[in-house]
Amino acid sequence: MTIGFIGAGNMARAIITGLLAKNAVTPEEIVLHGGQPIHYEPYAAKIGAKAVASNQAVADTADIVFLAVAPKLGVPILKTIGPTLKHRQVPIVSMLTGVSLATLEDALGSQDQPVLRIMPNVNVAINAGMTAYAANDSVAGQLDGLLDLLNVLGKTMALPEDQFSTFVALAGSSPAFVYLFIDSLSRAGVKYGLTKKQATAIAAQAVMGSAQNVLASEQSPFDLIDQVSSPGGTTVAGLLAMEQAGLMSAVIKGVDATIAKDRQG
Repeated sequence: MTIGFIGAGNMARAIITGLLAKNAVTPEEIVLHGGQPIHYEPYAAKIGAKAVASNQAVADTADIVFLAVAPKLGVPILKTIGPTLKHRQVPIVSMLTGVSLATLEDALGSQDQPVLRIMPNVNVAINAGMTAYAANDSVAGQLDGLLDLLNVLGKTMALPEDQFSTFVALAGSSPAFVYLFIDSLSRAGVKYGLTKKQATAIAAQAVMGSAQNVLASEQSPFDLIDQVSSPGGTTVAGLLAMEQAGLMSAVIKGVDATIAKDRQG
């Protein structure tokens, strides 16, 4: 199976890294093309993939095509390679933010073309990603195989397209929010004498373990808070101080702003 990538930016590379890490594909099974040869050709050589000179070459050879370019470039590209994809019945996996399945089908010139729209986050690179997906009707016979591939990268979830902007905030952008939280904890540790390296390691491990606990538990995060909080204890004091400073409101406002920006296009 040959997997093609049109676009070789950060998210495409994160997906490739995750697939290679789990031996889901070999480097020789990856074919890619990007906007600037100076960027994608050295990358292809580094990982052992095949760099090709055009988007058409990807469409001619790949069994699955990941479209990982800027949204404004996606429709013109699909109009060009659409006839080839339709003839070969190659599924297109689109990562174009804000570009609907209907728009993708129009660009391809066919509703019979298998199209899967996905929204991954950067953690796919370490096989701990979260990917939302929505499929058109023509994907049906190939959906299980495509999801098997995506599940190598972490978790997947089917979502209506009108919820993709919310997903962008909760999964796509949230790693940056979590990094900020970890860095804030780390800086507080430095304030009290830890080195930045020590404090960051402690905070990051605590966040990772806490996230794993949420996923493993049938209880809500708020119930889990109660398990850590002794009456009149240190955790309660810290939680109250954070809430007085507006932590929850700040997080929700950050999500609101992210969704609003995504919906603006």
